[in-house]
Amino acid sequence: MKNYLWIVTTVLLFVCCGHQGEAANSVRLPFASPESVGMDPGRLATIDYVVQRGLERDSMPGAVVLVGYQGKVVFLKAYGNRQVKPEKVAMTTDTVFDLASLTKPIATATSIMQLVEQGKVQLSDPVAKYIPEFAVNGKQDITVYQLLTHQGGLIPDNSIKDYQDGPEKAMQRVYDLKLYYEPGTRFAYTDVGFILLGEIVKRVTGKSVHEYSQANIFQPLGMTETGYLPASELRKRAATTQQREGRWMQGEVHDPRAYKLDGVAGHAGLFSTAEDLAVYAQALLNKGRSGETQFMKPETIDLMTRGYQVVDINRGLGWDVLSGYSSNRGDLFSSQAFGHGGFTGTSLWIDPAQDLFVIFLSNRVHPDGKGSVNSLAGRIGTIAAAAINADTVSQSVPATSSSDSLNVLTGIDVLQAEQFKSLKGLRIGLITNHTGLTRDGKSTVQVLNDAPQVQLKTLFSPEHGFAGKLDVSKIGDSTDEKTGLKIFSLYGKTRTPTPESLQDLDVLVFDIQDIGARFYTYISTMGNAMQAAQQQGIRFVVLDRPNPINGVIFSGPILDEGSQSFVGYHRIPVRHGMTAGELAQMFNAEMKIGADLQVIPMQNWKREMYFDETGLTWVNPSPNMRNLNEAILYPGVGLLETTNLSVGRGTDTPFEWIGAPWLDGMKLARELNRSGLPGVRFVPVQFTPSSSKFANELCGGVNFVVTERRKFQSVKTGLEIACQLRKLFPEQWETKSYNRLLGNQSVFDAVVAGKSVMQIQALYQQDLAEFGFHRAKYLLY
Repeated sequence: MKNYLWIVTTVLLFVCCGHQGEAANSVRLPFASPESVGMDPGRLATIDYVVQRGLERDSMPGAVVLVGYQGKVVFLKAYGNRQVKPEKVAMTTDTVFDLASLTKPIATATSIMQLVEQGKVQLSDPVAKYIPEFAVNGKQDITVYQLLTHQGGLIPDNSIKDYQDGPEKAMQRVYDLKLYYEPGTRFAYTDVGFILLGEIVKRVTGKSVHEYSQANIFQPLGMTETGYLPASELRKRAATTQQREGRWMQGEVHDPRAYKLDGVAGHAGLFSTAEDLAVYAQALLNKGRSGETQFMKPETIDLMTRGYQVVDINRGLGWDVLSGYSSNRGDLFSSQAFGHGGFTGTSLWIDPAQDLFVIFLSNRVHPDGKGSVNSLAGRIGTIAAAAINADTVSQSVPATSSSDSLNVLTGIDVLQAEQFKSLKGLRIGLITNHTGLTRDGKSTVQVLNDAPQVQLKTLFSPEHGFAGKLDVSKIGDSTDEKTGLKIFSLYGKTRTPTPESLQDLDVLVFDIQDIGARFYTYISTMGNAMQAAQQQGIRFVVLDRPNPINGVIFSGPILDEGSQSFVGYHRIPVRHGMTAGELAQMFNAEMKIGADLQVIPMQNWKREMYFDETGLTWVNPSPNMRNLNEAILYPGVGLLETTNLSVGRGTDTPFEWIGAPWLDGMKLARELNRSGLPGVRFVPVQFTPSSSKFANELCGGVNFVVTERRKFQSVKTGLEIACQLRKLFPEQWETKSYNRLLGNQSVFDAVVAGKSVMQIQALYQQDLAEFGFHRAKYLLY
């Protein structure tokens, strides 16, 4: 009888703790083809190439990749081996992985947030409220919030020797630790903090984080292959990590401290599979709901996953948002994305704005601990986001409505509000033009000239001159009538400030409205000036302004190495999706300028904003950039103006049409409309430019009507126009100068060879993904 009761008890515990393999109540997300949910299967397929490169470089022995979109699994694949020593065992999609630090958000932080939701824990509570022994050595005021955001003043990892005498003594030594830094003053990623959070779960509920998470997270969600201390059936298909005590670790925790804590800790110890994790990720996207189960309130999910400013980075409560640990983050993820990685080679990133999640699981520590996968995981995330077609992106990322608080303050507004503290007592040279205005329309020149304790000494002007009205090849120096200050032209004999012009200056300030395209020369003027400032040992300050065509989208071919020029200052894509301040940081680092750079960032600007959503007044940045619609078209249409086409200069609507005396507008419009380009229609027209190319000649052409700007792809449209011109008018359209602004020989050759837009875009996708990876380092908003 006793044996019978023991067996029954064991079986019940087996079920309750989730140690079984497949079970009748397990939940799995449905599968769907990428095409059926609006994703490009060809782009997703490049994941194979990226992972294969990782295998060839010994980044890891094997991996499983899962992409979920709109509630469905659209990509699931296993690569390589889950074990190579002592013998090879192939990786399978149902392989069980040691999640390492993914334990922190998935098991521990989620448990804590449930307790917060229930009113049993408060974020502002001192940790010592739940663990009185912790209130020694100055740690009495450290809060639960500070532990969740890694700013609790604790050491990243205490000595492994502290764990040699069993869990009870190990925890006492954690409680006795001294402060590593003043709590709340810095970010220091720490395992110790999450060990303590796991203990809070135990103190509040009477259950270990293992028992609590099983009963309140994984079982309600039907995650039957997730938990601590996996049973034998799951261990058999677990990925092997490293050797310990003369054996290979398979299904036992790799982290040495979690191991000494009997395999259950707040910072590590969780195991799972890709499909189980997909259930959890989708539940977060569904605001806490999976099927009929609501395991956490939507408000709690929002509280947990939003970005919190932690010194100079953003963290969620248990999650990473954008920090030095975000190298495994997809570069095309939205600002709403959150995720985490694990030491063993795991990562999970979830993007609510795109209804997307990406799971990368590997055992990169097998066999010798030398693998490295963070950048690889990030590239996979970038590919997954890039595979979302534009029409579905526009549905997932809602436009900023006119009812929103559109009170964007540019850099000059912020500087003024701060009473010019960054410039007080300094002699200033200002690079600006007519676009340098405060929100209420005052000239930056006048504002700085009138500012107390600020000495405005010299002015500099870019292409189109100080007033922004000239469209000539060279502009001379002049004098500002209102202030009497000398204006040095940076579009005349020189395009770089001379040492003489910088004499007696302490700082150069840049305040000009950019347009968002690589070949718009104001950013080149900024880069040249940064170099001159560095050479003269003076500071460089950028008063940041919006990217008028939004700061989310970047597209088009990357400038070839060696093709740098005044219309291609740095190796960025045609449409860069960055602000001038962000570009300045990129130029400074990647071009090794080394300037003493300061960016005065905007306030209230969101990356998805177009200019008309900022509340700022539009001022034509240049004579032929007369409205926002033209700016949206410019990155694609502007590429064509080095050829024998009019892009509308000399008419009332430049860049809103193209034409030439030899062009049959009806034929071109018909083919462009057939191409299926999103968010735009094409209308045949005739027009006669009054100046510039084909002045006073009747031109046949096409007018571009942007119907849905969030679907419209300017660079793709420009490339499609080029492809159709090459196809329809091979003798008339002259391509010899087309590469001047395009700046990419392989793309140019493909256009001339008559390749399709899809084929052409495929040529630069890898480079574009690489750019996205680098770009993330410099984003300010």
